[in-house]
Amino acid sequence: MKILVTGGAGFIGSALIRYLIADTNHSVINLDSLSYAANLEALESASQSCRYTFEHTDIRDSDALGRVLGAHQPDGIIHLAAESHVDRSIAHPDDFITTNIFGTFTLLEAVRAYYEHLTYSRRQAFRFLHVSTDEVYGALGDTGSFSEDSAYAPNSPYAASKASADHLARAWHRTYGLPVVLSHSSNNYGPWQFPEKLIPLTAIKALHGKPIAIYGNGSNVRDWLYVEDHARALVRVFEEGRIGERYNIGAHEESTNLNLARRVCRILDELAPDPDIGSREQLIRFVEDRKGHDHRYAINAVKMQNELAWRPQETLDSGLRRTLLWILDNPAWVEAHLTDDEQPPSPLN
Repeated sequence: MKILVTGGAGFIGSALIRYLIADTNHSVINLDSLSYAANLEALESASQSCRYTFEHTDIRDSDALGRVLGAHQPDGIIHLAAESHVDRSIAHPDDFITTNIFGTFTLLEAVRAYYEHLTYSRRQAFRFLHVSTDEVYGALGDTGSFSEDSAYAPNSPYAASKASADHLARAWHRTYGLPVVLSHSSNNYGPWQFPEKLIPLTAIKALHGKPIAIYGNGSNVRDWLYVEDHARALVRVFEEGRIGERYNIGAHEESTNLNLARRVCRILDELAPDPDIGSREQLIRFVEDRKGHDHRYAINAVKMQNELAWRPQETLDSGLRRTLLWILDNPAWVEAHLTDDEQPPSPLN
């Protein structure tokens, strides 16, 4: 199949495209606006393939979307393009409204117009995978997990924008018959992640002997998923998921933010000891909590396991080790992508 991937130069999108080109026979059209977190370097291996094409296009541009769809005639869409950093959504929510909500609406309309002109046989094979997040479900207490039947209760501008996009995708399926499937994943991590996110930023600070900022008291819990496991899951959902269904994708690897930072520090102490720094755990500092900080996320991925026979290949420990080895092996990329904008807040006394 020929698959159009939106946001394919982003962290998850680039991992997905690398997997599609290396491990499947699918062809890929990568549609990306190349915003601040995009990284074409992560697609260097895929870009050598004759099955890969890049389109520098914004999902908010209806005319451009129509041109791309008409020119490439994709057999399906995997929609990942989105603003995704919660802190940025709190500071600048307008970017999240225009990209995640209006952009998804514009894409759905362009795809609907394209889909309605396909032949019957091509419509039967076509599908639109809308990729979302567990944050749309809100926060959990100390027990339980999100299932596909969990109610929506988004608590940040980012989560609200993604929830809105989910509802649009579902409505375009129910109202117009667009063959939509939805997925919700837990927190991703792995190589090439933009260093504003917790794991790469913690690693970079630890390697440089700088304070590692942790929100609140560090007790907030996240469920961690290695990005290459997510890529494999997305392909499984795209190929075999039932139209109109949603699938939760997670590895059942929960950790508090504090314990995660400690694990990163301990692995780096083992892989890259520095006598001038000593134990990197002593660099951890608690800072004022994030506004509206959800206490806990946890994904129930039983449906993925039972219905689509998908299971993660990496544990949190093995995935962290692979990620940190990649960071150590790519110091130039790390330095090039760490700017003042990605510095953590100043630690509180």
